Amino acid sequence: MTGTTPAQRPANPRFSSGPCAKIPNYSLDMLADAPLGRSHRAAVGKSKLAEAIDLTTEILGLPEGYRVGIVPGSDTGAVEMAMWSLLGARGVEMLAWESFGEGWVTDAVKQLKLDAVVRVAPYGEIVDLAQVDFDKDVVFTWNGTTSGVRLPNGDAIPANRAGLTICDATSAAFAMDLPWDKLDVVTFSWQKVLGGEGAHGVIVLSPRAVERLETYTPAWPLPKIFRMTSKGKLIEGIFKGETINTPSMLAVEDYLVSLKWAQTIGGLKGLIARADANAKAVADFVAAHDWIENLAVDPATASTTSVCLKFVDPQIVDGEAFAKAVAKRLEKAGVAFDIGAYRDAPAGLRIWCGSTVETSDVAALMPWLDWAFNAEIAAL
Repeated sequence: MTGTTPAQRPANPRFSSGPCAKIPNYSLDMLADAPLGRSHRAAVGKSKLAEAIDLTTEILGLPEGYRVGIVPGSDTGAVEMAMWSLLGARGVEMLAWESFGEGWVTDAVKQLKLDAVVRVAPYGEIVDLAQVDFDKDVVFTWNGTTSGVRLPNGDAIPANRAGLTICDATSAAFAMDLPWDKLDVVTFSWQKVLGGEGAHGVIVLSPRAVERLETYTPAWPLPKIFRMTSKGKLIEGIFKGETINTPSMLAVEDYLVSLKWAQTIGGLKGLIARADANAKAVADFVAAHDWIENLAVDPATASTTSVCLKFVDPQIVDGEAFAKAVAKRLEKAGVAFDIGAYRDAPAGLRIWCGSTVETSDVAALMPWLDWAFNAEIAAL
């Protein structure tokens, strides 16, 4: 063990899992073109929103016929919009492997009062997808932001499914290769992988989801901000930049800056490569140290964005107190902010490795983990 303070420090110590690090070399000057004080329904506002939708479609490589809408309430609002608008037409299965997925289960069962099949996996694992009936509507998170596990691929989802797949992809979109043909509704917040400002959500609808919206009316009343149809037809304007409620044009401009940066690094492939490299830097460190492990049990399901770690040294008696002390020591040293595990998750650390983070910063942080761990062990 060594108490030597590492010589190198991360240039950017922001490893929060949301809101996440801004793009490299970010400056508020980049927002100078935001149409502040103008109506979002004026031509300039609509054009900005439409550009954001078009660039999202282009960078994600969405199939023909898929629609993108900017909606209120961050990813939560987008997921709720999907569930309240689409569920109830047929049987439902709710899959959860972390706290947000469990939240969607609560809303489906206790708020919508659906007789849903609920499948829950403990933190660090995902459910057995072979047991899931995809002829029902299936709601799940692609990447568990609080558990650090993800679906390895979409192979378990049949192409000829009768139900809809509703996927919360807020920590996956732009950093992982999503199988769009297997996903009917995808939601995310641009505050995650692209480091945008909070408050706004994005919902992506497949043609199958649109068909459901136009042919099914839920048994419950829908709040205005959830309504995507009028007189049995999709409100197409929502998916062209005519938002349901007033968006922040400053936040939209910030999102546009991030999207245009993504184009300069190779689009989706470049974004995925950056996240993969960041996660590998952590994985290599974990493999070389026996006192820390990835929370994901199966490496194939380990997240490349919200990387969750647990301390496994037998000298540690109070895991929660120890993990908090390590996170506090790192923050006090100014090398890592906001990397404590999520409040409902097992004790440990959560390091955001999304595409806006520089791999050099992740690599520079790793010796500091060793330093903080040894310092706290010595204090026991």
